[in-house]
Amino acid sequence: MDDRGRRALVVEDDADLGVLLVEVLSQAGFAVQTTAFGRDALSLVKRADPDLVTLDLGLPDLDGVEVCRQLRAAGSEAYVIMLTARDDEIDRLIGLEIGADDYLSKPFSPRELRARAMAMMRRPRRVESSTMPGTPAIMRFGALSVDLDSRVAVLGEEELDLTRTEFDLLATLVSGPRRVWTRESLLNRVWGTDWTRDAHLIEVHVGNLRRKLGDDSRSGQWIRTVRGVGYRLGPGV
Repeated sequence: MDDRGRRALVVEDDADLGVLLVEVLSQAGFAVQTTAFGRDALSLVKRADPDLVTLDLGLPDLDGVEVCRQLRAAGSEAYVIMLTARDDEIDRLIGLEIGADDYLSKPFSPRELRARAMAMMRRPRRVESSTMPGTPAIMRFGALSVDLDSRVAVLGEEELDLTRTEFDLLATLVSGPRRVWTRESLLNRVWGTDWTRDAHLIEVHVGNLRRKLGDDSRSGQWIRTVRGVGYRLGPGV
């Protein structure tokens, strides 16, 4: 974390919940701004560049999915936790597919929110490698290269447009190219915590990666599903 400290943006139109979110994140060491409107959130993210955004799905102007989509399109790398009062799996998956890192269904405990936020802040910005100090940490698998220093992934000659979470997941898979990664090991390695065992987090992000790699679950050209276990890299040719 740099010298400016941790910054968070709370986007929530429920005033009471907004107060609670600000309190929880402030106690966790974040400098917190808040708004009840999606358009204001877009402006605040551009000006303040927060590390974390809690984003309500149901906002009075733009909904949370559209706000998140626009944040990612504008290049924001803030971690995004979607909050929804609708216990609907489709909402959760849509939120993750447009670039959210995680979701919480209301009601949730302040302790759970704090745990998830702090876990994101602990996530390593690179995967450990054996490269010598001062040299680029570049891992290759077939036509795929992952540069841990610049956080750039390239397939052939094309740079992949990945979110933070997608990059961390891909870097983890490439760091052990013949290893079968269980869903639990990916949750612990990428999300850095054991607060959840929700397979949807892994499944949706793997699906996003496959699309960006031009892959699919049937061919497994880049990411193969190992039934009942997890995932490993495919042939890579």
